[in-house]
Amino acid sequence: MPLHAFAAMTAFALGLVQFAAPKGTLPHRTIGWIWVGLMTVVAASSFWIHAIRLVGPFSPIHLLSIFTLVVLPLAVWRAHTHRVANHRRMMILLFTGALVVAGVFTLVPGA
Repeated sequence: MPLHAFAAMTAFALGLVQFAAPKGTLPHRTIGWIWVGLMTVVAASSFWIHAIRLVGPFSPIHLLSIFTLVVLPLAVWRAHTHRVANHRRMMILLFTGALVVAGVFTLVPGA
């Protein structure tokens, strides 16, 4: 699905920018909102991808999508309430799990 792939690759690139850039600035917040939007698209669009079918049309990767859709707003709320360490931890977990680990699974032959 081209939209899913574009959103994932763009989110990956912006995530790397976020890790390297100063935190708490207007650019960080702006790019962060764009990243959250892209991750929402990545997670939501995954429900129309059924290459791996373990439980009906779904696979464990879809559990990761549900996790992402639950944790994203929580991570944003953590930043909003100035719980920066929790925000950081959640965002790193999302970047690593939903982009890096899930991205590696796309390289598995037959997937």
